[in-house]
Amino acid sequence: MLILVLGKGKTGSLVAEVARERGHSVRSLDITENQHASALTAPTLAGVDVVIDFTAPEAAVENMRAVLALGSRIVVGTTGWYAHLPEMKSKAQKGGALLYGTNFSMGVQKLFRLTADLARLDGYTFSITETHHVTKLDAPSGTAITLQQIIQSVRPDAKVEITSYRIADAKGEHIVTAFSETDTLEVRHDAHSRRGFALGAVCGAEWVAGKSGAWEFREIFDQL
Repeated sequence: MLILVLGKGKTGSLVAEVARERGHSVRSLDITENQHASALTAPTLAGVDVVIDFTAPEAAVENMRAVLALGSRIVVGTTGWYAHLPEMKSKAQKGGALLYGTNFSMGVQKLFRLTADLARLDGYTFSITETHHVTKLDAPSGTAITLQQIIQSVRPDAKVEITSYRIADAKGEHIVTAFSETDTLEVRHDAHSRRGFALGAVCGAEWVAGKSGAWEFREIFDQL
């Protein structure tokens, strides 16, 4: 499979490395080579099976528009662009494919499920703490917002506070706390490296190749 990786930062570079390890051919573009999605043309995407985006929110929106307009497939690991999600889903229904997620880590997918279980407890209040590197642009993180939405889907009236920290080169930590008068429970995911995110994105690209439509990573996780 030929994968085009958008973004040559720490995560994007690791995505390219993991994809090669899994036997795929890889091309990469950084933001200077693809300003305003200018490099995402029909000739560039000819032969590309899937595009993987780990850039920035504004760039990701432009990249999705360009890729989907050409009927191609894109996996988006960038967060912070979800105000445009209805538009992107609509574009993906016209022949291309979009796979997106607030977190492509396999471990975080388990955290989402544990959080849903925790939210079913009666008599508890819930809070979320997340910590990331200082260069992360969005706060709270997309993962923290997903955790909040999971709790509120079980308990619509719950007020779930999110506290965000940006520290050095932190890889990503999320803690969900359930507090009552009698005890406190926590579920936690602490990323030791970005490799888990990269592996999930590549596995997602393998899954979405040849398909048309739009999916969130949580929806297809069990099929990987």
